[in-house]
Amino acid sequence: MSIPVQFAFTGPLNDFLRREFRGKTFSYPCPATSTAKDGVEGVGVPHVEVAALRVNGAWAPFAQPLRAGDRLEVYPRWEHPPLPSGYALHPPLPEVTPFVLDVHLGKLARLLRMLGFDCRYERDYADDQIAAIAAAEGRAALTRDIPLLKRKVLDWGYWLRSQHPEVQLAEVLGYFRLAGKLQPFTRCLVCNGPLAAVDKSLVADQLEPETRTSFEEFYRCTACGRVYWKGSHYERMARLVAQVGKETTG
Repeated sequence: MSIPVQFAFTGPLNDFLRREFRGKTFSYPCPATSTAKDGVEGVGVPHVEVAALRVNGAWAPFAQPLRAGDRLEVYPRWEHPPLPSGYALHPPLPEVTPFVLDVHLGKLARLLRMLGFDCRYERDYADDQIAAIAAAEGRAALTRDIPLLKRKVLDWGYWLRSQHPEVQLAEVLGYFRLAGKLQPFTRCLVCNGPLAAVDKSLVADQLEPETRTSFEEFYRCTACGRVYWKGSHYERMARLVAQVGKETTG
């Protein structure tokens, strides 16, 4: 048996809705045993992007049972009225959010690591692994896969609206309020390990002859041993970092 429930979603939560539901209050049939979380996700919105909700004008938890005729007002992160104590639907985000990315986001993972952000990523992660890593390590899941973000174990996550890595990067920096928290060139682009300065003599056998003669400053990943230096690739990345910094600080 289903019951009619009224929904009104605010701001970017409308991105998940069918076109005819966006920007308006609409009725949707929910199973009679539904909670507020069940209703929200049944309409198509993953709980990780919902920061707060009201049922019939009163702040409510995800576990609130729904009744026929209830009206839900659903708010995204950063766009809700002040909440009374106890009604935030997720723990507070870490000051600098660590991430785990799905298998289609390799380019975004490299960009985030380039800016110094802690990103778990492997090309063969299954959705179950991503959810488990996020839950166990306190990471936000980044994905283009909406069903992944409906996993109950997830506290934080974000559905990337764009398919273009540099636009995705801007989305992540904005949503997680990471402007001013960039630490460029401090992580390995390949494995995510921290970089540390290393004496040239200790890595000389890993360098091409031209690199040995042209550069003096080197960094090595403390996890995988990969060596980095400020060659032409660095100059290209530095230009991107400068552009990102300019855009995120307005």
